[in-house]
Amino acid sequence: MAALITFASPAAASVIMYAEHARMLLRCAGRDENDAQGIFTAEQLPAAIAALRAAVEAAKQRDAGAQAQSEAAAEAAGQPQPAFVPGLAVRAWPLLELMERARKKGKPVTWGG
Repeated sequence: MAALITFASPAAASVIMYAEHARMLLRCAGRDENDAQGIFTAEQLPAAIAALRAAVEAAKQRDAGAQAQSEAAAEAAGQPQPAFVPGLAVRAWPLLELMERARKKGKPVTWGG
């Protein structure tokens, strides 16, 4: 059974995701991905949101080139297009929404598994 991590805040509904994806997002937001639980205080949220958004933008740039290459290779080989694999932006969106709502209301975001 895969481990889950829940992100919670009094500002919005909780976000639950697989630990492997949550750890990646924690790392991008500047936290130790191995911390079983933690908190982004209201004061820490702007920096964490900015770091996560920067990681998403960098991943979009990187993924766009890789996807174009993969599609071109599949077309040249006469194979079907590769399956869609959710990138960092898709995985980060629910957490970013929670963080933004918490920031606007001055509330913390906690996580735990």
